[in-house]
Amino acid sequence: MASPDIDVRYVADLARLNLSDAEAATFQKQLSDILGYVAQLEKVDVSSVAAFSGPVVNNLRPDVLGESLPVEVALSNAPQQENNLIVVPKMIE
Repeated sequence: MASPDIDVRYVADLARLNLSDAEAATFQKQLSDILGYVAQLEKVDVSSVAAFSGPVVNNLRPDVLGESLPVEVALSNAPQQENNLIVVPKMIE
């Protein structure tokens, strides 16, 4: 299977990221490399590998009350904030 050609600028636009030309080129190469590795994995013959049939156990840690971030720290990188909340643009019409 050939790697799909993904437009990094289109994806960045969906994520509302402003990329420089150099960043877009770097990310395009990195993404192409990753998709190339996935394509290599698709070629591996796993027909002789048995499906996992062991017991499925969730190793959950207990809930422990911990210290929260101070509001100032949590909001320090928010581009817009109001009443100690992060303000985001409306996404649904």
